[in-house]
Amino acid sequence: QVQLEESGGASVQAGGSLRLSCAASGDTSNTACMAWFRQGPGKEREGVARLDNDGGAIYVDSVKGRFTISQDNAKKTLYLQMNSLKPEDTGMYFCAADRVDWWLLPRYNYWGQGTQVTVSS
Repeated sequence: QVQLEESGGASVQAGGSLRLSCAASGDTSNTACMAWFRQGPGKEREGVARLDNDGGAIYVDSVKGRFTISQDNAKKTLYLQMNSLKPEDTGMYFCAADRVDWWLLPRYNYWGQGTQVTVSS
């Protein structure tokens, strides 16, 4: 089993920055691929960024150039640096992990509870 715990969500003004963290514990051999998803009000869960075991990152088009996914292997923590935030970035942000690379599809086996990001104009 893997436990994921997100933190770092907050309310910010448009143009601001936040850094989300996701701490992994348990059997982290199942966390070869990790990703961030978000779900806005009335919207489906959307893949935002993914990091594979080789450090390869992919992003949804709407966040390219603004968000950066990274990982501290020693701390078993995944990060999402979010800059130039926009109101449309508002939502609950979830961390996900799996042995399988699901890219930005919401098929990961392990999920955190989420952390809320609210961006006001």
